[in-house]
Amino acid sequence: MEDFRLDGNVAMVTGAGAGLGFGIAVRLARAGADVIVTSRTLGALDAVTRAIEAAGRRCLPMALDVLDLRGINALADRVTSEVGRLHVLVNNAGINIRGPALEVTEADWDTVVDTNLKGLFFCCQAVGRQMIAKGGGSIVNLASTLSVVGAVDRASYCASKGGVALLTKALAVEWAPYNLRVNAVAPTFVLTNMTASLLSDPAAKAKAVAKIPLGRIGEVDDVARAVLYLASPAAAFITGVVLPVEGGYLAQ
Repeated sequence: MEDFRLDGNVAMVTGAGAGLGFGIAVRLARAGADVIVTSRTLGALDAVTRAIEAAGRRCLPMALDVLDLRGINALADRVTSEVGRLHVLVNNAGINIRGPALEVTEADWDTVVDTNLKGLFFCCQAVGRQMIAKGGGSIVNLASTLSVVGAVDRASYCASKGGVALLTKALAVEWAPYNLRVNAVAPTFVLTNMTASLLSDPAAKAKAVAKIPLGRIGEVDDVARAVLYLASPAAAFITGVVLPVEGGYLAQ
């Protein structure tokens, strides 16, 4: 089990104030990593900071809006100056604005695609540049089952997450010579703050569960454990993979 440990590593998780980002950050800390957590506001990181410190690891909260490209580069420089080296980056920050494709506005499209795909890419670029200079590392992106299949009222989200899946593969190929691995996880329905309104409807929840052969909605730690695996030395020969975490949803 030592291959799944991250002792001596520093990880960064974007969008870590709640939901998947919170769970991933705490899971990495329990595996031995010190963790940098980001959110648009520092106050949103109080709870995850306490949880990481309760796990016995150092936590460094930082404000970051992934729509601010200058802010991304400034944060990457700050991480290098204050920490020295980042071993793991988890690009979790994301958003979904549901609505019929015929009613999607330019502003809605830009918000979703720029957050989920453009911001993710420039986080990869800024941190990847420094990881390469330090001898490599591991990046794990949050894709989705909607990177692979379509869904009603989610045109912009599907477009953004499909982009994340192929971007992950492109970066994996380009950066493999530098010992920088790039992978992604692709969750299905997971109960988080982003899905709570949908899954609070019993009919909607039953419809979602019916699509999952294992017969339940995903839990945050289902995804966090998959991220830990891809980030850890246990996955040292794995890059360019988009790992489904979906209870068989895509197997049908």
